[in-house]
Amino acid sequence: MPPPPIRRIVVDAPHQPVEAPPLNGHVPAAKRARPRSSGQGPQRMRTEALTIAYGEKVAVNNVSLPVFQGEVLALIGPSGCGKTTLLRSLNRLVELTPGAARGGKIALDDADVDGIEVTTLRRQISMVFQQPNPFPMSIFDNVAYALREQGSRRVKRAALEAPVREALTRAGLWDEVKDDLDRPALRMSGGQQQRLCIARALAARPEVLLLDEPCSALDPRSTTIIEELILDLREELAVVIVTHNLQQAYRIADRVAFMFLGELVEYGPAEEVFERPQHTRTADYVGGVFG
Repeated sequence: MPPPPIRRIVVDAPHQPVEAPPLNGHVPAAKRARPRSSGQGPQRMRTEALTIAYGEKVAVNNVSLPVFQGEVLALIGPSGCGKTTLLRSLNRLVELTPGAARGGKIALDDADVDGIEVTTLRRQISMVFQQPNPFPMSIFDNVAYALREQGSRRVKRAALEAPVREALTRAGLWDEVKDDLDRPALRMSGGQQQRLCIARALAARPEVLLLDEPCSALDPRSTTIIEELILDLREELAVVIVTHNLQQAYRIADRVAFMFLGELVEYGPAEEVFERPQHTRTADYVGGVFG
């Protein structure tokens, strides 16, 4: 068989190459979603010498890290570095993985999380996952589910309307759905579904909100809306987010923790980690040498 014919593309003007940005990890200040937090709030959580292993494999190795209200803490690092395992350990979800073992201490408001009943703990430390996971029920019932879990399942709808509205408002979704609360949640757009999951998490009035790559499956507009929402929530909650998107971490994080091979390599204010990293490995990662 003869080779296919060569197709030539003719252009009217000479090719103008685009200069690549320097691989130094810097992101222009104009890209930030909002100024950094003006002040550090109370410490809500901390890990002390936290170590997590799956069988013989150590996923998190001797990590001590504080989590403050009024700030967004971003966990960054290459795939398999332990950041998601660390995030899931904060409300004891790691325990659901067969063969997982944990050492060290995790504290919520100075109380050891092992001494808190697990359902209560997961109301205080809510988690939103990478893929939106609304329940196959109405928008209203998705949010009301979290409220019914806290008390009697026989609570009438009228008694739930105000807290459902509050949660949807805090998640920036009320104006979009207020006239259609009985619509199946699975018919919402991906961005709306993720905000609904955030509203469901907020309905339980948590002290800490954990976000595992919450924008990875969303379009840029939905990502921007959720980033603005995260910045609104940081004043009343401690927010911890795992993200592979370094520009997102730069835009919204007040503090950054860089992990590599299960170890905490560097922790500090976002500008310092991205612009003046103290460790060569951090500089290589935020500069794009590896990822």
